[in-house]
Parts: sequence; C-alpha cells; structure tokens
Amino acid sequence: MKLTRQQAESNRAAILEAAQRLFRARGFEGVGVADLMREAGFTHGGFYNHFHSKDALAAEACAKALGKANAAFADFLEHGKGDPLRRYFREYLSREHRDDPGSGCTLGALSADAARQEREVQAVFAEAIEEVIGIVADHLAKASPGQARAKVRARAMRQFNEMVGALVLSRAVARANARLSDEILSASRSGFQGSVGGRRPGNARRGVLHPGARRMRA
Repeated sequence: MKLTRQQAESNRAAILEAAQRLFRARGFEGVGVADLMREAGFTHGGFYNHFHSKDALAAEACAKALGKANAAFADFLEHGKGDPLRRYFREYLSREHRDDPGSGCTLGALSADAARQEREVQAVFAEAIEEVIGIVADHLAKASPGQARAKVRARAMRQFNEMVGALVLSRAVARANARLSDEILSASRSGFQGSVGGRRPGNARRGVLHPGARRMRA
C-alpha cells in the first residue's frame, strides 16, 4: 500500500530522530543503516526511499539537532534568570552529561568524528559552531558594552572551546580513570566561576540545564 505524504514525512522524521540518538551514542562509524532503521521501527530496505546515502542522513540529522540546540540555548540566555551562561556551562560539564552522550550535546559527542567525515557533514558543524559562538558573544557583549566585538568574540570562542573540549577529554578517559575524568570536569567548572560575566546565579536547581533534557537537547 502506498504511503500518504503525511505518513512518509512522519517516517522520515522518526529516522532522523533515531539517527541523532545513535550517532551521538556510538559515533558515525559505529552505526549502520540497518541499526538506524531498526531503531526507528522500520525495515532496512526503506532507507533509500528517504535518503540517498548515510552521509546525507548524517548531515541532515546533525543540522536538525544542532539547530534545535542553538535555538534553545539562545532562548535560555535571553530569558534565563541570574547568570544563565555560567549556569549552562557548569551543567554542561556535569557527570550526568558526560555519561549520557546519546541524549546530550551533538558538538560534544560528534565533533571528533566530524573531522573524519565528508565536507557535507563538516559544513553543518561549521555553521552550527559559528552560530553558537555568535550567541555566546552576543550575550557577553551585553555585559561588556564597551568592549570591541573582536575581543568579545575571542572570549566567547575560548570559553566555548574549553567547555566542549573538557567534555570530550573527560569522556575519553571516563572508563579507565574516573578520578581524572571528574578532575577534568571540575577544573573547567571552577575556571568558569567568575570568568563568564554577568550576574552570579541564583538558586538554580541542578539538572535543569542538563543538555540531555528535552528542551535543551543538542
């Protein structure tokens, strides 16, 4: 029986959602087309009705995940209470996020893998990173209105680079040396204390900014 347009779009969305989870959890090379389709609830043969290649799926899945995460991040910085940027950075560098890559930040989970992908996938990461650095810089500029934009952008990039890099390094050693992994996270969290700018956070509940949460998923 021929699928309706609405059913086909729904099936495609389910495949993209499954791809986002599996790619973050296992990496691009750790996931096959059969795995993706099984996770989405479909047979292997239906994949090419929706995507011409796994690379095309990877690029679109990452674009959707990163776009959604950046929009949620910008909204939180705009409307969050206290010092939302510091709160976000500290929750990003939590054990909970480290231990749950499948539900967490796409940049933190897949940036190293993206280095080995084709231009199509790397272009998605480049656009998302440019966007998120701009989001952080805009937020910092409000706290330092007299500072040159180039300096604000450099500051935003350093802080964001450190945050993502610390997460990647902590995951790289978590099973072999839990103490070192925790120390990497703790050192970076401490480094952000007083370095982000803006007001100090109020009584924020821990966990509300965990990037695995539905509204902040990367």
